[in-house]
Amino acid sequence: MKEAFIDIRKQLEKKLKKDRFEHTIGVMYTAASLAMRYHEDIDDAMMAGLLHDCGKYGSAQEQVERCQKHGILLTQSELEMPALVHAKLGAYFAEKEYGVTNKGVLSAITWHTTGRPEMTMLEKIIYIADYIEPNRKIIPGLQEIRETVFVDIDHAICLCAGNTVNYLRKNGKPVDPMSIETYQYYSDKGE
Repeated sequence: MKEAFIDIRKQLEKKLKKDRFEHTIGVMYTAASLAMRYHEDIDDAMMAGLLHDCGKYGSAQEQVERCQKHGILLTQSELEMPALVHAKLGAYFAEKEYGVTNKGVLSAITWHTTGRPEMTMLEKIIYIADYIEPNRKIIPGLQEIRETVFVDIDHAICLCAGNTVNYLRKNGKPVDPMSIETYQYYSDKGE
């Protein structure tokens, strides 16, 4: 497994922009920490963290075109918000280009942008690790989420999803319905 990490890491370093690659490494190590805390497989968490943004290169339109080329179905909201497309594209590339066969890892990559109700622990870990990794710029509520995640991951997901939905609405941007469902589910779960 270590050889696979090293090989994939080298490939991604060449493919991704420098700041995207540094973010990816931050997510990988944050995911490993969360996996230790929540008794999840550390190698799976690291692999999902390493590959979570492997589809995020080129323009948003190029990502949409790659999805169409490879038969990856996109929702209407993904077509309207192409910044979300890299998640499905990344899961596809993780499997086809990097040889990942673990369905849990592929699913964690797929759902890392919007989350979903009833996420698996690995999905939760990658969703949150993407949001809280150390290279992220400081945004309102980030420190609270970073502190909460090691105590109650579901509450941290609620805070994270709520921040995302509120930020997008406040800035007049469209919100993916799955992000709203994720927020509602984890908000209701905490009551």
